[in-house]
Amino acid sequence: MAANAGTTSSFPYLVAGSSPAARRHGAAHRIRASAAGTIGEAAMDVVSEAELREKGFMGMRKTKLVCTVGPACVEALPALARGGMGVARVNLCHGGREWHRAAMRAVRRLNDEEGFCVSLMVDTEGSQLLVADHGGATSVKAEDYSEWLFTNKKTDEAHPFTMHVNFEKFSDGILVGDELVIDGGMATFVVTEKIGNDLRCKCTDPGLLLPRAKLSFWRNGKLVERSFGLPTLSAKDWADIEFGIAEGVDCIALSFVKDDNDIKQLKAYLSRRSLEHIKIFAKIESLESLKNLKDIIKASDGVMVARGDLGVQIPLEQIPAIQESIVTLCRHLNKPVIVASQLLESMVEYPTPTRAEVADVSEAVRQYADAVMLSAESAIGAYPQKALSVLRVASERMESWSREESMQKLLPQHQLAIALPDRISEQICNCAVEMANNLAVDAIFVYTKHGHMASLLSRNRPNPPILAFTDDAHSRKGMNLYWGVIPLHLPLSDSMEDNFKKTISLMKSKDSVKPGDTILLVSDSDLNRPCAATSVFQSIQVRLVD
Repeated sequence: MAANAGTTSSFPYLVAGSSPAARRHGAAHRIRASAAGTIGEAAMDVVSEAELREKGFMGMRKTKLVCTVGPACVEALPALARGGMGVARVNLCHGGREWHRAAMRAVRRLNDEEGFCVSLMVDTEGSQLLVADHGGATSVKAEDYSEWLFTNKKTDEAHPFTMHVNFEKFSDGILVGDELVIDGGMATFVVTEKIGNDLRCKCTDPGLLLPRAKLSFWRNGKLVERSFGLPTLSAKDWADIEFGIAEGVDCIALSFVKDDNDIKQLKAYLSRRSLEHIKIFAKIESLESLKNLKDIIKASDGVMVARGDLGVQIPLEQIPAIQESIVTLCRHLNKPVIVASQLLESMVEYPTPTRAEVADVSEAVRQYADAVMLSAESAIGAYPQKALSVLRVASERMESWSREESMQKLLPQHQLAIALPDRISEQICNCAVEMANNLAVDAIFVYTKHGHMASLLSRNRPNPPILAFTDDAHSRKGMNLYWGVIPLHLPLSDSMEDNFKKTISLMKSKDSVKPGDTILLVSDSDLNRPCAATSVFQSIQVRLVD
């Protein structure tokens, strides 16, 4: 171990006696002021920079925040970025091509012109079977005992008590007496008559029928499982992926994944285009995906727990246990996981969440999910900025509690690597995190080309933040969904010493470190050059800032 280098001061996060509103205004002002000095320097994004100066290393939020971009928040994108949005998700199920293009370019402008580092994710529509629409722009109430016709016959206008289903053979295998459930329980019908491919149904549990409602059929308390042989990626999806590539996306969330072949097919396509930097996230939202869960996670770059659609196909009471098992498995396999859908659903209409919703967010953070996501709350909700603020504050509080209770020590370790070089990298990261926690260092610095060592460090959920320095712009965006990792863009050399000196010089200029800070350094073997020994680059050092 060695001790070297230097730096300056840090500022307290909270101002005594100030109101929360004043603190929020002050933080936003400081972020805007720092942006001018950061653009063009290609280092730390302005949000992390301001957070580090105000809270110090240990106060930095570890859980990443994803916002779905929609009509409600396009104008508020700068405010959302300042509020901690690390990934902007564009759902290609809704809106037209021009709207999507404008939204994606607005996100890119934030990065280019204002010093943010927001990754761009597109979400494919997938071969969504059994989507029904009543033809209106808003919801329609299904009253108790009312009779409805579910048909695949297309029409140009809405008809009372009629739902139009998007698939011709939607009623194959369905029997009179089966239950038809809308959106996982928003309303329930019983099938009273089959008329060709159409179904006549009676409402037994009244509720709202939203546009593009999801249908599922149940018999004797179990989902009626059927396979229609449709590909996961439709022709529209392939066109959407091409569009996303042209607009410079960083991640693709693949809907209705059935097995690992769906992931491998898209990855092979991207590889042929030399686009391996685009990350593929598998959305877990069906019984089929649960049956092939481990293989899907292994094949993907990450996972999204899409609880809304998943709740359409499995009993609601099973969702919490399934969520925790997916989050745990993803961490074991070193794949980032996003917990999504209905986290703060009431904030679509109301300015404050329910206490149960806050508990739901906190539970996802307690499980060490890499990210939590807003869907309708930010896309069409009345209070997107407030919803993001709730996510941020709830995440920070639960992370603080987890550190105080040393919850990280309870996480089991599972060996991933088989080849010796990979096992060495894995063990170095395991030991580095144990050292960092035991020595109570202020931060972990990792120098990495592709982000692999940063992901292995993140997998161990260390107490101090992980500052990952890379000279690859794609890798920087790719690390945006790793728990506890703050990715920074910086030219790197073969020398650990030169990299550290450059790093400290940069952070001194930002007032981001102070004398006495203890930094644990990890260097990645992917920075190695053929003329150098691998062991030089796979190392752990502890440095004291003077």
